[in-house]
Amino acid sequence: MRGNWYRRMLLSYFPIFLITVAVLFFIFVIIVSDISYKQTVKADRITTDYVVGRLTSSLKGIEMDVLEEVEKNKRYEDFLNVGLTEQDSEIILDVAGSIRELASRDSLIESIYIYRMKDQKVLTRSGLMDLETFADRVFLEEALTKLDDRSWSPIRGYREFSSNQEKRVISAYRREPLPFGNDGLVVINLDMYAVERTIRSMNSSEVSFLDVRDASGELVFSTRSADMALQGEKGRVVNRVTSEVLGWQFESGLAAGQLFTWVSFISYIWVVLGIVTVVAALLYLIFITRKNYQPIRAMVGRIESLRQREDELGLKRDELSMIDRALEDLIRQAADYEKQQRDNLLIGRRQLFYDLMQGEVPDRLEDRLKKLGVLPKEEPLQLAFVVVEIRNYPDFRSSFSERDQHTLKFALTNVLQELAQIDGLYGWTEWIAEERMGMIVGVSRNELSAAEAIRGFVDKGKAWVEQHFRFPLLFCVGHVERDWQRIDRSYKAALDVLQHKLSLGQEAILMSEDLPEAADRKWHEYVRMISELVRDFRHLDGDWRMRLDQWFEQMSQDCLKDEDIRMLLQMMMDMLGYEMIPLSAELRDVFQGPEGKRLRKDTEKAGDLEQLKSLYSEHLTGLYRLYVAHSETKNHRAMVSELKTYIEENFENPDLSLKHISDRFHISAKYASYLFKEEFNLKFVDFIVQLRMERAQELLAETDDTIQNISIRVGYANSITFGRVFKRIVGVTPGDYRKLKLKPDRTRHSGI
Repeated sequence: MRGNWYRRMLLSYFPIFLITVAVLFFIFVIIVSDISYKQTVKADRITTDYVVGRLTSSLKGIEMDVLEEVEKNKRYEDFLNVGLTEQDSEIILDVAGSIRELASRDSLIESIYIYRMKDQKVLTRSGLMDLETFADRVFLEEALTKLDDRSWSPIRGYREFSSNQEKRVISAYRREPLPFGNDGLVVINLDMYAVERTIRSMNSSEVSFLDVRDASGELVFSTRSADMALQGEKGRVVNRVTSEVLGWQFESGLAAGQLFTWVSFISYIWVVLGIVTVVAALLYLIFITRKNYQPIRAMVGRIESLRQREDELGLKRDELSMIDRALEDLIRQAADYEKQQRDNLLIGRRQLFYDLMQGEVPDRLEDRLKKLGVLPKEEPLQLAFVVVEIRNYPDFRSSFSERDQHTLKFALTNVLQELAQIDGLYGWTEWIAEERMGMIVGVSRNELSAAEAIRGFVDKGKAWVEQHFRFPLLFCVGHVERDWQRIDRSYKAALDVLQHKLSLGQEAILMSEDLPEAADRKWHEYVRMISELVRDFRHLDGDWRMRLDQWFEQMSQDCLKDEDIRMLLQMMMDMLGYEMIPLSAELRDVFQGPEGKRLRKDTEKAGDLEQLKSLYSEHLTGLYRLYVAHSETKNHRAMVSELKTYIEENFENPDLSLKHISDRFHISAKYASYLFKEEFNLKFVDFIVQLRMERAQELLAETDDTIQNISIRVGYANSITFGRVFKRIVGVTPGDYRKLKLKPDRTRHSGI
């Protein structure tokens, strides 16, 4: 059994190793060959494009040079004038000389001649001749039928004289004068042999070949070597490029036998290197296998000495089975032990955290903290408890799945602890409620302001979480304590801060130092302010909005608890409901219907006093409009009549005023003034003055009572004020009125 396992191990490695190496080597050779082929094709394409481009530019250059000379040299234009040439024979000599000079500029030009249509004469570098005697007459006659054809002709034979040897040329012709004249033609003939020589000079027949075919597909020219032609070798065409000027197709490829010569050479090198590598790897594999086998054998011997038993099937285990079974048991036991230890540690930490929160400090606290791994390295510390709450927790639950919620909470605890460490602080976090986490933050006692250090840390934590986790947090910081035994006080202070979220506003960092003393909160003041607001509301006095603002501002300054704020708001709505509900079913629905339930639900969701103020201001505004509409439609004329009667009966009362009327009839002073103006088109004060003046006229005319007593009887405190008003209304003083024995004027009051 000792040798079997070693041989199995050795033989198990070999096939995998050999197959892997062989496959990798084969893939490498294929990739190298493919890359080499693609690069070769690409290089051949570049060469072919260069040949075609070079030839095209040469042809265009020749054509431009000839046409430029024809256009600039006035002698060509003079030659087309038959009468002028008959008078001046030098014109023919000058043009013929220019043609010879143009032909000598480029080796590709075989000849140039000009045909004059008027007398059918042809001028070559040799001289002037008739079309009938010109050897290239057939080409000219065909060109005259296709005057607008601007392409180069196919390869053709050309002779200037019938006795000359025919040459292979390609030709192009253009009208004279340029560009669309009908007086003659300029014909340019290129030597095909020179063209082929130019193409051959740009191509290496040993490495590649180039076949040139005309528009009909016939082979025009090939750069294949004589050996290739004799041996009948056919190189593979890899690129085809068409010349737009000539209409020829250039087919290029690599000469047979040369395509993969250098690739094969590289492949041979890699084959040798691969074989050497495989042999070296095999030797090293045998060495390593033999070396590693010795400790495994020793381990198997120890396991055999401990387990001399058979398995369930009665078969003895080999080395691998025994090692596998032993390792499996060991790993399972280690994992179970580690999990149990981790769970115990987490439970212990959480329990100690809760005990410190509740003020139940265990004995030997420092040893307990050290055992649980939460004892800070730096001692002593200033400690504070921070309550971290997820804002809008219902939105948080609806935005994330349950699994994501647990993941984010776990990440949040680690992030806050790491941020505390970065700032040089101690941090210990545990979740104390579904939406709330507790954190004990420690600051070195050398720190001058522990509160400022903690504020800086929570400010950084708030910004980091909002930027990366995309949900807001609320930090409530308790008092700073100097030992672990008093951490429960800081926790209670943090909870107290948490109960003032509405008062402290949208700030994400709430410190216990920000809270005012409880003695500053005067409950009778809040009840008084609510009563005045309800009274103004009931009397239709618009000042209730100002009182609502003052009330919320006072609650913000006193920093009331959230539950106290909600209780006062409910008290206000109850007092308003007591006044409004009996008035109409519509007003009752506002308080007891769906709108009232929605108001209570929105009150619970509000995050600060500003939101509550906006919510209740909007709600009370709608209620006020409804109440005003109700008041204006209910017994409107009856109220006006009642007001008029009451004033007529009590106008002698010096205290009669709009405020008196407001208190008497439970309506606002502004509304009472509005009623008088609307009904009588008369101000309230003017109405009372008219009543008093009419009564004063009666007393002055019918009694002997003094003016002082009359002024008091009609509601004036002194006779001076009475006299001034009487003169303004009646036109004379009270004394003159009595002396003149005038009669009372009742038209005004009777008109009303």
